[in-house]
Amino acid sequence: METAARTAPAAVIVAIDGPSGTGKSSTSKAVAAKLGLSYLDTGAQYRAITWWMLTNGVDTADAAAVATASAKPAIVSGTDPSAPTITVDGVDASGPIRTQEVTSKVSAVSAVPEVRTRITELQREIAAGAPEGIVVEGRDIGTTVLPDADLKIFLTASPEARAARRSGETKGADVNATKEALIKRDAADSGRKTSPLAKAADAVEVDTTDLTLDQVIECVVTLVEEKRAGK
Repeated sequence: METAARTAPAAVIVAIDGPSGTGKSSTSKAVAAKLGLSYLDTGAQYRAITWWMLTNGVDTADAAAVATASAKPAIVSGTDPSAPTITVDGVDASGPIRTQEVTSKVSAVSAVPEVRTRITELQREIAAGAPEGIVVEGRDIGTTVLPDADLKIFLTASPEARAARRSGETKGADVNATKEALIKRDAADSGRKTSPLAKAADAVEVDTTDLTLDQVIECVVTLVEEKRAGK
């Protein structure tokens, strides 16, 4: 008696957007790992190019200088959700890109159109090269980078909840100062002319303020499984 061949789940591209502190990274990595998908942290790519600018003496406040240098660094992102990596010119940048200096400069660098064009092309190549599907997290994935994504999710949370989470990640951080920094970053990212932070019209909004991380992950996994089953 022959057994029916098991059908592999349909490949699915998932875009998860939202501001800092909503649980995007933790949720995206966990969902990708649970469902056997690749994972891409697009924010790390913008941090990587910012770190390269700072390391190579480029004035990040000079948009023209940033634009001129934007094509120079070689940025490579690993897409294993259990161990995502990022290198710049062959150097592991996973630690250096998380410094406060990079955090304070990344919005300015990200707002330069030439930078966004370069990184967006890279992101699309990575997504297209993931045959099993991918979870891509960022700020403009559903609106600009992958507008045809199979599923778009926009995570939100109150500024207070986001600040508390971010402060918990950084020992000794002041919650109020963190909250002000997040609000300032939101304004910069939402107000930039090129690919601003925005919720796609067809995105599912998930407010994570009163949810545990496990609850958010469960919610998103369910949404992805429903979408994959219906493809």
